[in-house]
Amino acid sequence: MFKVLPEVLEAFPGLRVGTVVVKGIDNRGACPEIWHLIRKAQEDIRSRFDHESLIHHAKIQSWRRAFISFGAKPKRHRSSVENLYVMTLDGRDLRPINKIVDIYNYISLKYMVPVGGDDLAKVDGDIVLRFARGNEVFMPLGSDEVHTAREGEVIYADQNEVLCRRWNWRESEKTKMTEQSQDVLLVSEGLPPVGGEEMEEIVKDLSQLVHKYCGGEVASSVLSAGECECDL
Repeated sequence: MFKVLPEVLEAFPGLRVGTVVVKGIDNRGACPEIWHLIRKAQEDIRSRFDHESLIHHAKIQSWRRAFISFGAKPKRHRSSVENLYVMTLDGRDLRPINKIVDIYNYISLKYMVPVGGDDLAKVDGDIVLRFARGNEVFMPLGSDEVHTAREGEVIYADQNEVLCRRWNWRESEKTKMTEQSQDVLLVSEGLPPVGGEEMEEIVKDLSQLVHKYCGGEVASSVLSAGECECDL
């Protein structure tokens, strides 16, 4: 089960979380078509934004306010989508990782929303979006050092540890998706001005791309205050 706890929905009115659960993907090999889409998206971003206009965009501002609300400093702890856009404006091209990660990075660039994911074979129990108690352990992606979540920050966690800190700032090494991943959960996150219709479009686009390039059986949903959990 994937759950967004009511206290998170109460603290962030209008939050919508799009979920795409895919079983039986083939994540092996490269996909030039995805990389063409990513390159075009980065070119478009560079033509429309500079660093100053990016910071003041409503979609970026909503995440900056959210991070400030639980004690994160936006200059030090950027949302995942702001980080992708800053990398792009700094002239850095995204590098290939694997098909499923490349697809969700493209969707993040296209719609200017955070997108992430987990390998479900590596998850213990349910995945919950909640506030940290301050005693949860976390191993950052690409590291073997164990950290502890800060009390009050928003986290994704399973029954044993944190899967993503400061909402979408840093993913964990534990559930990273690789070419061997077969069953995955992808999550897209929208704070106002992202509304229900846009999140439905994001989830549909993400689902279609994953099915086209990775195969598998796809189930999707958009969670909000009216419906805050789905099956994995």
